[in-house]
Amino acid sequence: MGTKVVVVGGSSGIGLGVAKAALGRGAHLVIVGRSQDKLLQAQRTLAADGRVETVTADMTREAEIAAAFAGINSFDHLVSTAGAPPPGDPIADTDTDEIRRFVDNKLIGAVLLAKHAARRIKRGGSMTYTSGINKDKPPVPGGAVVSAIAGSFSYFARALSLELAPSRVNIVSPGWVDTPMFDELVGDAKAAYFDAMAAQLPIGRIATSADIAPAYIHAMESDFTTGETLHIDGGQRLI
Repeated sequence: MGTKVVVVGGSSGIGLGVAKAALGRGAHLVIVGRSQDKLLQAQRTLAADGRVETVTADMTREAEIAAAFAGINSFDHLVSTAGAPPPGDPIADTDTDEIRRFVDNKLIGAVLLAKHAARRIKRGGSMTYTSGINKDKPPVPGGAVVSAIAGSFSYFARALSLELAPSRVNIVSPGWVDTPMFDELVGDAKAAYFDAMAAQLPIGRIATSADIAPAYIHAMESDFTTGETLHIDGGQRLI
């Protein structure tokens, strides 16, 4: 690859998997996250002989995002896997403040990333964002908000790919992935949830971050892929 790749959310989960895959293809990495401790731990895990920089920034704070990209300067590819546990209450019990926090983190954060990355991205580079299976298979009850937000990313990418052309914009949509996010969502019940879902999936198992990373690599390397949503869910949309 031999390029400069910015991975927002690169300190853990899918983002760390993407960072490992890009590093293996010769990229210079900048991993961005809210926790400097987690970023430094990820940097040690990647052990890349100086090819991994860390930048601390909160996606909900525009000044921090602006400062991050000013320091990063020009780059080739942006990947965002950052997120937060989604609201899951039935619509009649929805906490409006919780929804606003989720929208700020996921959707507004993506817009702010695009705003400031657009000023630094090299011509012909790419931006790849993350949605997810909830847009296709929303939990019932309690899935309306996260489904709406996840689904909006496909339309965001279609419009932005025209605006930023010839730079490319795509979405990766994973199914369930064994990441620390699931530990936050279901705690000790994770193993039972995963066993039940794996038994239904055509692939027969739950994905790891390493299973999902190739979709992001494809989005970065395929010069003829733009405005697309790449589904990598083990057939979860089919069940």
